[in-house]
Formats: sequence, structure tokens, C-alpha cells
Amino acid sequence: MPRAVADSGRVEIRIDPEAKAKLARAAALEHLDLTAFILRAALPAAQMVIERAERIALTERDSLKVLDLLENPPAANDRLRRAGADLTKARAR
Repeated sequence: MPRAVADSGRVEIRIDPEAKAKLARAAALEHLDLTAFILRAALPAAQMVIERAERIALTERDSLKVLDLLENPPAANDRLRRAGADLTKARAR
């Protein structure tokens, strides 16, 4: 498992010699150093993972329902009114 050192920006990974040689050869063919070669592949993959985890995909029907609720919110029920009153009291302290 990679071990990241927070302060230096340095990341260490264990890799077998054959894999390292393959990465180094590919990096040289692209006229990049090994770090740049690895980052060029890893950063877009990391971004995709983050976006996939943070994005909520809605169907068209669900999107229309959300928009309708934003434009026409339901009336506050007793529980919501109590929560609002509690928040107002807490802020007054």
C-alpha cells in the first residue's frame, strides 16, 4: 500500500522491478520523467473517482420533482416548526 508523507509532498510506492522498468521505458518514450508519467495517468483517474463519488445522477422525472419541490415547497409540519423554534432559542443564548 502506498505511504504518503504529508509534509514533503513525497509519495513512496513499492513496485516490482519489472513494473518499474516498464513504467520508466514508457516515460522515456513520452519524453517525461517517471513522476510526470505516473501523475499524467493517475490524476485524471483520481478526478474521475472523486466526481463519481460526489455526483448524484437523477432521472429526468426525479430532476423535475426536485425542481418542483424547490419552486413549491410543502408547508412546514410540526416537527420542522419545533426544530426552527429550537434553533432560534439556541441562537438567542
